[in-house]
Amino acid sequence: MSQQINTSMVQEFGTKQERCVSLGKYIVENGATVRSAAKVFGISKSTVHQDITTRLEKVNPALQKQVKDVLEKNKQERHIRGGMATKKKYSELKEAEK
Repeated sequence: MSQQINTSMVQEFGTKQERCVSLGKYIVENGATVRSAAKVFGISKSTVHQDITTRLEKVNPALQKQVKDVLEKNKQERHIRGGMATKKKYSELKEAEK
């Protein structure tokens, strides 16, 4: 499941507050997961999680609420994505055996 990624927000950040707002906007605009945001921004998943839960809540509570909704949606869909990945893996193995 490939998604179009808008990397125009990825930049050098002066402060943690600027970074957490940029992360929040990126996640909301792209429906991104913590893992994909970490990869695009070049930081760890732990840092992304810390930024969008703790720091963003203090800096921009409205944006944090939107991010929380996106992450909740991603969490509900996680088992579906995992099942699709497993199906693809075994389909490819079956094709390779032919």
